[in-house]
Amino acid sequence: MTKQVRQLDRVVIRFAGDSGDGMQLTGDRFTSETAQLGNDISTLPNFPAEIRAPAGTLPGVSSFQVHFADYDILTPGDAPNVLVAMNPAALKANLGDLPRGADIIVNTDEFTKRNLAKVGYTASPLEDGSLDGYSVHPVGLTSMTVGALAEHDVSKKDAERAKNMFALGLLSWMYSRPYESTIRFLERKFAARPELVSANIAAFKAGWNFGETTEDFGVRYEVKPAQMSPGTYRNITGNAALALGIIAAGVRSKLPVFLGAYPITPASDILHELSKHKRFGITTMQAEDEIAAIGAALGAAYGGALGITTTSGPGVALKGETISLAVALELPLVVVDVQRAGPSTGMPTKTEQADLNMALFGRHGEAPVAVIAPRSPSDCFHAAIEAARIALTHRTPVILLSDNYVANGSEPWLLPEVDSLPDLQVEFATQPNGEDGSTFLPYLRDPQTLARPWAIPGTPGLEHRIGGLEKADKTGDISYDPANHDFMVRTRAARIEAIEVPDLEVEDPDGDARVLVLGWGSTYGPIGAACRALRQRGQSVAQAHLRHLSPMPGNVGEVLRRYDRVVIPEMNLGQLAHVIRARFLVDAIPYNQVRGLPFTAAELETMLEEVVKNG
Repeated sequence: MTKQVRQLDRVVIRFAGDSGDGMQLTGDRFTSETAQLGNDISTLPNFPAEIRAPAGTLPGVSSFQVHFADYDILTPGDAPNVLVAMNPAALKANLGDLPRGADIIVNTDEFTKRNLAKVGYTASPLEDGSLDGYSVHPVGLTSMTVGALAEHDVSKKDAERAKNMFALGLLSWMYSRPYESTIRFLERKFAARPELVSANIAAFKAGWNFGETTEDFGVRYEVKPAQMSPGTYRNITGNAALALGIIAAGVRSKLPVFLGAYPITPASDILHELSKHKRFGITTMQAEDEIAAIGAALGAAYGGALGITTTSGPGVALKGETISLAVALELPLVVVDVQRAGPSTGMPTKTEQADLNMALFGRHGEAPVAVIAPRSPSDCFHAAIEAARIALTHRTPVILLSDNYVANGSEPWLLPEVDSLPDLQVEFATQPNGEDGSTFLPYLRDPQTLARPWAIPGTPGLEHRIGGLEKADKTGDISYDPANHDFMVRTRAARIEAIEVPDLEVEDPDGDARVLVLGWGSTYGPIGAACRALRQRGQSVAQAHLRHLSPMPGNVGEVLRRYDRVVIPEMNLGQLAHVIRARFLVDAIPYNQVRGLPFTAAELETMLEEVVKNG
């Protein structure tokens, strides 16, 4: 059968099913195929916190959304063009996000009375007319997969599990994706069980052939590769990019890297990735708790290593005392906080930006630290290197604020040349630095950076006192002198303000915008997409994005005063807006949500259009 081939410039697909249906794996494989073809990509995994939530229920729905295009894109897409629903729960949980006319591929085998009742359907939506506004494709994914594997030496249970590969094969055919990498992946994944290799490959090919032969899918689609800068690319998640950035920081500083971590969603992948790279001088320790993890990392820093600890919001709360100790000791330490919805345990697999106040102020006493935030998955690589640069140069803890959206999302990453990365080498103290030539002054500071010497324990003649009690200027002796304490507190604050950070850049193509949208962290993509859409409709709006939150770029105040209105969208209740208002006396307009999901570009576009019109 000859099928029509239609060209598209972009597509958003969402795979949805039970958390045991392999939707994350299916989405990841489709993404890898799409990356090989050269499209620009952005993804949004969304899954429950439970390892195996109750089957067939709304809380147990897991989904993976992938947006791919033949041009530069900034978000995983607002609304799916295609929904693959493996059961009634997946359909009900995601139907509200679909625009009219969207394609819905449903696994009819799961639309039993029992499964319908679990999610409150009194009648099947496939039969009651409620889906008339959509293009519905009923497919018996489970039964067709079992039938395709009838001659394979696998159990019925294993055959049913392969239905996600059938769905992947069908979607790969629909959108003209290359499939060789998926075949190789299956061969590696099930190498110990050859029967599962052949079964999953057969299920994938059965899905492909079904699309090729069925009359229900009369059109096949193509999305051409995007125009990108020349070079070598790979698809990468934020957590993987951050781990590689830490490795690169170790290589460029020529220091051993020590990671002390306690497993916590959504930061655990960084520990998993770094544990694979011992050959680069990486040592990883899975500690018994968050306090032990950061204590070991700070001890490694004292011993001359690049100390790293990774966690999420609840773990940062536990690490607060040791971060304060690192402030007092003035040692380099990188604390990675992959933010998630709180408070307390909150929603571990959902995203939020609500740890900014804790990063800036969440310690006892005056204990300022540097704070930076990556804006996208690939930017996590460069943010990790920047965090290491600041920590090593200025002898300070640095908090790197990623979040679940950035950490688990993925996009193409242009591999940099190693020689283009900053030189992070540091000089350890090796000789006494006192005026008499024989005394070591551990708090005698560099006049430019205000950093103190970094002396490795055991260096002859450089013995010095450490601990949390206040230090005397220069000597580091314990001091309760009021004037000295005032001096040391102000000096530690000045050391953070002395950190050199780039000026805040503003995207204002026409130069006549009256409204500035200021963001930080993962809001970059939705803000950028919304501003791009407004400009295409002839409305002027400016965008600026903060990577460095402490210290802020020196020109922030001047930039803010250029505009009549400043809007700050955040996935919290206005934490950056409060800081901007207090520090710069600018009447910033907060726009906030705390739903555990990123902003959509459409909602920001609607909000900003009102601000521009009424500005």
